[in-house]
Amino acid sequence: MKRILFICTGNTCRSPMAEAFLKGLAYEKGLTVAVRSAGISTVNGMPVSANSLHALNRRGIQHTGSSSVLQEEILEWADLVLTMTSAHKRDLLQQYAHMMDKTFTLKEFAYMDEDLQQIITELESLYTDMQMKQILGQPVEEKQRQRLMALERTIPSFDIADPYGGTQSHYDHCADELEEAIFKLVDKLLLLRNQQQK
Repeated sequence: MKRILFICTGNTCRSPMAEAFLKGLAYEKGLTVAVRSAGISTVNGMPVSANSLHALNRRGIQHTGSSSVLQEEILEWADLVLTMTSAHKRDLLQQYAHMMDKTFTLKEFAYMDEDLQQIITELESLYTDMQMKQILGQPVEEKQRQRLMALERTIPSFDIADPYGGTQSHYDHCADELEEAIFKLVDKLLLLRNQQQK
């Protein structure tokens, strides 16, 4: 059984919605997972926001629970740690560098495929080359700069915006974004499970 942990800031909006979506969809698809969520800047026992619960209820999903502070124990429990933003991932890995192999943003893990991985690899290579040229005082070719800009435009944002303090439509938009990513996540988990069973 895969143990999945969702992380956001306060654990009252995005990560509880992601947890609820995954539990519901995994059950529908016959995928056995254990799912939890936590916040990197919260206190234990805060209620899930009313707007988040409303966004879930509109989709026929119930969620109970309250906020949990992220602790090393829950990180060690998880097989897969999925953050809502790149900043969450970066903050987490600064403190728990040994978690690198199992920590991703939700969208990064859900949407990553070979094509996107190739683009990211090429981008990283271009960044490194351009930085080296700057350090050595060498000019950066315009062709190289144009290629970098073209590649950057093809990379989707791996962040899910925080609806906290927004209107119900902000929460509904966030729920739409999460739901789409969770569908992709479940498809990927099912594919991985099927490959392992062969």
